[in-house]
Amino acid sequence: MTLTRRRGAAVPDGPPQSRKDYPGPPFWAGPGLFRKLVADRLGLMTQAATYGDAVKLSIGPKTLYFFNHPDHAKHVLADNSGNYHKGIGLVQARRAIGDGLLTSEGELWRKQRRMIQPAFQNKRIARQDEAIAREAAALVERLGAHEAGGPVDVVAEMTGLTLGVLGHTLLDSDLGSFGSIGHSFEAVQDQAMFEMVSLGMVPMWVPLPKQLRFRRARRELQRVVNHLVADREARPGGDDVMSRLIASVREETDPRVGRLRMRDELVTLLLAGHETTASTLSWTFHLVDRHPEVRERLRAEAVEVLGDRLPRYEDLQRLRYTAMVVEEVMRLYPPVWILPRQALRDDVVGGHHVPAGADVLVSPYTLHRHPAFWDAPDRFDPERFDPDRPVTRPRYAYIPFGAGPRFCVGNHLGMMEATFVIAMVARELRLEALPGRPAVPEPMLSLRVKGGLPMTVRSAGKPPGE
Repeated sequence: MTLTRRRGAAVPDGPPQSRKDYPGPPFWAGPGLFRKLVADRLGLMTQAATYGDAVKLSIGPKTLYFFNHPDHAKHVLADNSGNYHKGIGLVQARRAIGDGLLTSEGELWRKQRRMIQPAFQNKRIARQDEAIAREAAALVERLGAHEAGGPVDVVAEMTGLTLGVLGHTLLDSDLGSFGSIGHSFEAVQDQAMFEMVSLGMVPMWVPLPKQLRFRRARRELQRVVNHLVADREARPGGDDVMSRLIASVREETDPRVGRLRMRDELVTLLLAGHETTASTLSWTFHLVDRHPEVRERLRAEAVEVLGDRLPRYEDLQRLRYTAMVVEEVMRLYPPVWILPRQALRDDVVGGHHVPAGADVLVSPYTLHRHPAFWDAPDRFDPERFDPDRPVTRPRYAYIPFGAGPRFCVGNHLGMMEATFVIAMVARELRLEALPGRPAVPEPMLSLRVKGGLPMTVRSAGKPPGE
């Protein structure tokens, strides 16, 4: 069989039978698959992986092409990324969050990326270490106030922390006065997921309770954005993300379009900039509580490296075990659990034909648990990421920040934030889960803990139970 290039994509010549067939559930399983799409999206991805590394799922009017091999991820996300735009879920989410960096495409996305990228350069992020450490210290103080008291919702605390870090490091603003932001983003995420499972077929004006909540949330977020912009315009100068967004408006020939795009970008930044790190931190404290030996190693490292001072950027190299824990948490509970794409033209992925317009899914959640590349894949084992161990797995077997041109722009900031927070909390405190309250994953725009994570707070120096 030969391959013919057709507008940049490799398409197989010869009869259709020369292409690899897709395994997958029978067509009559469609209703059950749709129920899983609505109520158990991780279960749907896990079920798909049982059929093989390239699977076709027929769900009502949609056919989904699921790929679960590092070579497939590399092809779709990196090598032939130009043939793939954002897909199911994110396309529909555009109605909820607009055309920010998360959902935009083509030249608009490239322009947005060029504009925002300098704010995330390593040198600039390194200068944010003090701001992050101060926010982490304030978190430790808030948590410590609950010692021997009632439980505290760790998800809510991590959300407040990451919003504080986002405001001070990227926006030069204090987001603490906007107590409604968290609730507004809950409504936005609910709407985005509703758009995905309904395939965007329900008009926004239909007065469903979910859509009414979303419309109120969108108005509230617009109010917050207007306030942030007005405050920043009154303090000109600087080179943070906010100043860059404001400057971008002046480059548009139509100021109205410029301000609309700035609003979309700010809403996206506020959502994506705090949600993923908050989710990672929440899952970390859940897993650390279940593995006391990990907790003790974290504390010992924090005491040895930091003593009683705040962490600095150069400490990241010495907080090795803490970073290993973060990486293993993101393997089991990747903040971005699904990377949906839509093929612009016919393509071949791992020998399987992908027709133009096809909805393609790459799931870090299942890829990170692939038994061919991970020993005991469901076991929490930070030693997998020991930098002294030789790495035998393929590069694209682990993609917690995505891959290719759309690799997460905030990965360095997120890693520094998570490492500092975990080290500082582990040094001072022990967070313990409530009996009979399991942590259940909820796959929204990020993979968060469903319904919060209530935990009791103890001093790190006290034995468990005291």
